[in-house]
Amino acid sequence: MEQFTGTSRTDLALEARELLTKQVSEDIPGVLVETSEDEEVTLTKVDITTPDAEKIMGKKQGTYVTIEAQGLRYKNTPLQEKIMKLLADELVGMAELSKKATVLVIGLGNRNITPDALGPRAIDKIVVTRHLQEILSPELKGGVRSICAIAPGVLGITGMETVEIVQGLVSKIKPDLVIAIDALAAASSRRVIATVQLANTGISPGSGVGNKRFGLTQESLGVPVIAIGVPTVVHASTIAMDTINTLQEHAPFARYFKSMENLSDADRQTIVRQVLPEVLGDLMVTPKEIDRFIDDIAVAVAGGINQAMHPHIDYENIHAYLH
Repeated sequence: MEQFTGTSRTDLALEARELLTKQVSEDIPGVLVETSEDEEVTLTKVDITTPDAEKIMGKKQGTYVTIEAQGLRYKNTPLQEKIMKLLADELVGMAELSKKATVLVIGLGNRNITPDALGPRAIDKIVVTRHLQEILSPELKGGVRSICAIAPGVLGITGMETVEIVQGLVSKIKPDLVIAIDALAAASSRRVIATVQLANTGISPGSGVGNKRFGLTQESLGVPVIAIGVPTVVHASTIAMDTINTLQEHAPFARYFKSMENLSDADRQTIVRQVLPEVLGDLMVTPKEIDRFIDDIAVAVAGGINQAMHPHIDYENIHAYLH
């Protein structure tokens, strides 16, 4: 099987697999998928297990867990708590940390650009405890890990690659794990601010928007890296494709798109991507409510990390530690 060369760019392993299987109409050797769902949440685990599968998928070998919930776009506190718990459970299983482990949490992105501000805003809500380990009360010892966190900014502001900053921190702090939080790009508009992905493969900041930087990985940092990301943008071509597909499904409009009905999705995407840049450039699209969405999803991501790292601090009293 040839390497995946679809025209849709996505940071989500789940979408990469969907796009590829749609093109070749067969399962991908070396890619294992498990899905569980209820009426609110769908959880999908994608394992890329071989070098050939890595090449085909365009994603590193490892485990990718995707939590999808359309309700994340609404003020739904019970669902938010449920997502926190699912995220915490998956993070605990993926990290396999001892109680005495030290963890460095990195909030990637530009705080001044809302769709890219997930990492810095989540960092504001992380319970940092590395400086408190010697004074923790007896009832918290053993259930509150040593956590430190930073939002290092972006190259255009600092003049330094993020990996350079993080390498310096890792060499000094010597954490057992790095958790990197970042905004992602999706290939489907329905997954924007409705999906959380965990991956034990690290992350390349900016890859989804075609601005790939040096990666934060175990190879570059010397310690395991877990990436947590939420798609906040899609390409304008994705919106165009979604619109065309929707209109084709409605009889009054279908006749206007008759010339495209025999084209494959890949061919349609190629046509759209050739035409749109001439008019709009390489445009990225984000929801108009992104300000509220980012704050809400940052709470969910930070809450999941806090619960996973600090099992003796529960959701009801977590606010007492956010100072």
